Amino acid sequence: MSLFEGLRVIDLSTVLAGPSVGMFFAELGAEVIKIENPTTGGDVTRHWKLPSEQTDLKVSAYFASINYRKQYEFMDLANPSGRDELRKRIASADILITNFKSGDAEKFELDSQSLRLINPRLIHGRIKGFTSDEVRVAFDVVLQAETGFMYMNGTPQSGPVKMPVALIDVLAAHQLKEGILCALIQRSTTGKGQVVDVSLEQAGMASLVNQASNYLMAGVVPGAAGSLHPNIAPYGETFACSDGRLLVLAVGSDRQFAALCAATGVESLSEDPRFSNNQQRVIHRKALADVLGERFIMRDRDAWMEELVNRKVPAGAIRSMDEVMMNPAAQALIRSETIDGIQTRRLASAVFRISEL
Repeated sequence: MSLFEGLRVIDLSTVLAGPSVGMFFAELGAEVIKIENPTTGGDVTRHWKLPSEQTDLKVSAYFASINYRKQYEFMDLANPSGRDELRKRIASADILITNFKSGDAEKFELDSQSLRLINPRLIHGRIKGFTSDEVRVAFDVVLQAETGFMYMNGTPQSGPVKMPVALIDVLAAHQLKEGILCALIQRSTTGKGQVVDVSLEQAGMASLVNQASNYLMAGVVPGAAGSLHPNIAPYGETFACSDGRLLVLAVGSDRQFAALCAATGVESLSEDPRFSNNQQRVIHRKALADVLGERFIMRDRDAWMEELVNRKVPAGAIRSMDEVMMNPAAQALIRSETIDGIQTRRLASAVFRISEL
C-alpha cells in the first residue's frame, strides 16, 4: 500500500516503540531512513539474538521484526560532521522519530527550537520512558511492573508475570502513530510543524481501561487471576480436552451461556440460581468451572471447537506459535526482506485495509 508515498521519515529511535512507528510508515509507502550509531554497532536490538541465531550476523530476528523496508545509515551524532549530515536530512523530512535520553536532544542540537530553524514543517514524534521521572531508565518489563500489568498478570501461585511481548512499547507505538497522524492532518491546514510527545508510562496507564475503572468506581484492586475476567464468567476459564490440548471460553451474555450449556449437554445449568445471570456466575465461577471441566475432558479439542463455533459460543483453541503460523490469516501477513544481505521474515504491522465505499 502506497498511502504515504512521498513522505520522508527520519527514524533515530531504538529498541521497539519508535522503530515500529517508523516501520508502520515504511510499510505504507513512506521513505524511512533509520539512522544508527556506528560507535555502538547500531540499534541495540541488532544484538538481541536467540541462542539458535548466528552470532556473526548484524541482524537479529528481533531487529527484523520492527525495521522492515527502511534504509539504514550510520551517523555519529557526537561528531559535528555527523550532526551536519543529519541536519541536511531533517531539512527535507516530514517526520522525525526519537527516543533520546534526557539531555541528548540538546546535546545533539535536536531540541524543538533547533529543529524549528532547520525545518518549520517537521513533525517530531518523541518517546520517553517515565512522565513522572524523565531521567529514569525505562525498559518494557520495568513499565509493565510500574503501571500495574505485572501485579495483575499471572496467578496467585506463579506470582507477577510479564506479558511475553513488550506490551508497553507496543501500546506507546500506537499512541505515537495516532498522534503523528493527527499532526499530519493539522499540518495540512496550518502548514506548521508539531511536536508529539508520548511516554511509555502513560501509554501503559491509559491502557488499563476497565481495570482502572473498576478501581476508580468501586475501589477494587485487581490481583493476579490468570486469564479470568473480573466482571464476566465463564470468561478466561481454560479447560483441558481429552487429547491434552486446551481451549478457553469468553461467554459474555445469558444467551451465549445457554448455548454453552446446550453444547456441553448440561442445559439445566442455565436454570440453576447460581448461574442464572452473569453476576451470579462471577460469584460462583469456581463451581461452574468444575462442572464444565468434567464435560470438556470427554472430547478432543477440535471436536469441541467445532461444536462451540457452530453454536456461536465464543471460544478459542489455545495455540502454540507453530500452530498460529499455520493459520492462513497469519500466512497472509508474512513478509520477507533482505537486510544487510540477510534474508529476514516477519509479520506485517499495518493489517488494516482501505477501500472505496
